Amino acid sequence: MNFPLLTQTIVTGLLLGGLYAVLGIGMSIIFGIMGLTNIAHGNLIILGAFLTLTFTTAFNGSILIGLLIATAVMIVIGFLLQSVLVNKVIDKGPEPALLVTFGLSIIIQNLLQLIYGAETYSIRTALSTTNVFSTKYVSVSGVYLLNFALAFILVAALSVIVKRTRLGRAIRASSCNAVTAGLMGVNTKLIYAITMSIAMISACFAGMLLGHTFPFYSYSGPQYLIIAFGVVVIGGMGGIAGTLIGGLILGLAQLLGGYSIGTGYQILTGYLVMLILLTVKPSGLLSGKARM
Repeated sequence: MNFPLLTQTIVTGLLLGGLYAVLGIGMSIIFGIMGLTNIAHGNLIILGAFLTLTFTTAFNGSILIGLLIATAVMIVIGFLLQSVLVNKVIDKGPEPALLVTFGLSIIIQNLLQLIYGAETYSIRTALSTTNVFSTKYVSVSGVYLLNFALAFILVAALSVIVKRTRLGRAIRASSCNAVTAGLMGVNTKLIYAITMSIAMISACFAGMLLGHTFPFYSYSGPQYLIIAFGVVVIGGMGGIAGTLIGGLILGLAQLLGGYSIGTGYQILTGYLVMLILLTVKPSGLLSGKARM
């Protein structure tokens, strides 16, 4: 057994799981509040990556300014999409809203390909090539550490918003029973639009981290939609904390699978672990907290 390589694989798998958790948080929020599986989530992440890259380039490579502007744009897009499109059909059952997000996914992907083409893109900063920690057994890159840290920050921030604020109480009420919440004076359609905006913030951060970590393309949204869906399913649909657990498990399973069998089997081993976990507990590991 190559102990240094195994140690590096475990550490990298856990850090990669942080990125996977960020990819899944937005999808988990939407399902937790509206019971909607957002098929457009993967392409919205890629949209966030392209917007961050575009504004970063426009402002002389300042990733912070680029991310802030991209996040503001994504908030507006999310609010409008929910208010103008999804809210119109959300009361008619899950299928019409699901079809709306499917249509949005196709439109976003084609618009990105029309504007940016099929070339490979990446977001490069000093963190992209920096190891913040290195020993004989393990090294940690700045990008992977950022992925891991931001996953915990987002989970903590969203948990505080949902559990400790007045907006959070309205969100939980709308999630539990939209009709009763409406009778108590909660504007559930507005809450849904705000929820979508919050999910778009996480999607933009996920896009920024993704662009730092891997090359991305205008048509790579479905690839990350599948990862996000796997993370959410493992942790328990709709649970914020479960998304973090699901991301760590999926990232670790993929890297250990690549270590044990071969790098070509990383994706396969990750989803085999997901199937095993769902066989043991079909509702997800934190199913008791699955809905907000």
